[in-house]
Amino acid sequence: MYINNFHHPKLHIQEFQTRNNQSWCIYGNNTSGIDTFLQLIERNLSDYNVDSLELPDCAGIISFARQQELFEEELRNDDSDFLDRIDPGTLVRQFLPGYQVHLPLLRSLDMEKCLDLGFCQLSSGQCRKLLILKELINGSKTLILQNPYDGLDEKSCSELDQMLNSLQQRTIAIILLVNTKVDIPIWCSHLAVFDSGELLCSGERDKIVADMLTQEEEKKENSLLPPAPPTGRASDNREESEELIFLSQGFAGYGDKKLFSGLDLSISTGDHTLICGHNGCGKSTLLDIITGDNPKCYANNLRIFGRKRGSGESIWDLKKKMGIISPGLHRNHRAVGTGLHVVLSGLFDSIGLYQKVHTKDIQRAKLWLNWINLSTKETTPFRNLTFAEQRLILIARALIKEPKLLILDEPTHGLDDDNREKLLFFLDQVAEKQLSTILFVSHRRDEHRPFFQNHIQLDSYTP
Repeated sequence: MYINNFHHPKLHIQEFQTRNNQSWCIYGNNTSGIDTFLQLIERNLSDYNVDSLELPDCAGIISFARQQELFEEELRNDDSDFLDRIDPGTLVRQFLPGYQVHLPLLRSLDMEKCLDLGFCQLSSGQCRKLLILKELINGSKTLILQNPYDGLDEKSCSELDQMLNSLQQRTIAIILLVNTKVDIPIWCSHLAVFDSGELLCSGERDKIVADMLTQEEEKKENSLLPPAPPTGRASDNREESEELIFLSQGFAGYGDKKLFSGLDLSISTGDHTLICGHNGCGKSTLLDIITGDNPKCYANNLRIFGRKRGSGESIWDLKKKMGIISPGLHRNHRAVGTGLHVVLSGLFDSIGLYQKVHTKDIQRAKLWLNWINLSTKETTPFRNLTFAEQRLILIARALIKEPKLLILDEPTHGLDDDNREKLLFFLDQVAEKQLSTILFVSHRRDEHRPFFQNHIQLDSYTP
């Protein structure tokens, strides 16, 4: 790859070059221009001037946008209504023609056991591993990966590192794009840093990392996280403890495949709960059961806010008390609407805004947009925002109504270090002031906060 004197309204690159014997990591925060750089190498960018541009041929690109395209294609082909059961989607083996000769590769990512699963049955981390395998089996000579570690458990991250390291030793070019410093891999030989719409520096990894650490120490001395918008409930007006979730001998699965069984879960007001476990053990499925988005909610011995599921309760009455952030909600958010509309839709638990809103609600939504630094995006169509901007908008959507139960499934996907810390700082405030009870799914140890009183290791309930 070679870029010389590149100019775009959102990005400037004086000179950037990669060579065949190098492995690159590209780092930048959510407003650095790194997403524009990805559009360039995807050949999806226009309105730029450049003196010289050579982009990699036959590149396999695994980005959030590509994953969303695949998900929407699967939805278009969904035959659940005709089958009178949930259509699992295209089987993993169908995505990987000739996989038989690549079984060691599948085993290296723990995906051999997933061959007979449908795309819709995979976790977000498994979906990303599937796309990587698909590109490799199709013969891609360059792999370009956007935030490849998001959604992967620690074991899968280690396996991915080993595989990518071995691939670059076999002359397959690797280019990673990451938004967090902890995701910069040790095995990369070179590192480039984007900041404020320009390529700030590039070169050998160790030298660039040393410079970044020095700058980070200087930044910490002057950084203060902003408080969230004022809440509608006073912190000294705390509600009495009540049962929020009760699950006895909980189970889930599909077909003959069991995800977990024998799970007892009891959460009352203030019982902030962290759920961990390897990819595919059923963490997102458990949350879908709790939110009523999985039919197993009726088969389980489950009470939500003291009401037994299947006893005539309205799921919409239950969801009024929930704020939800999840990869599934993000994928399904395809309705037409602006950033402001999406934040306001959280008041009605709808995908899209179809009801009249009051002036005070609009003002409150704008406060949340200001808190996530997206005030300038309030009239921008949601679909035209970057993945990180969309995720921040959905976070504001969940928080605007100050729910009794805040359900967060890997909420920091695609967020840079500052936005990640900002969200976690807000959750510290929520727990301290007892504004909501938090149910949190995460693979990242740096997101395990002291206020989590309950810790569920879900894969210990895997049959």
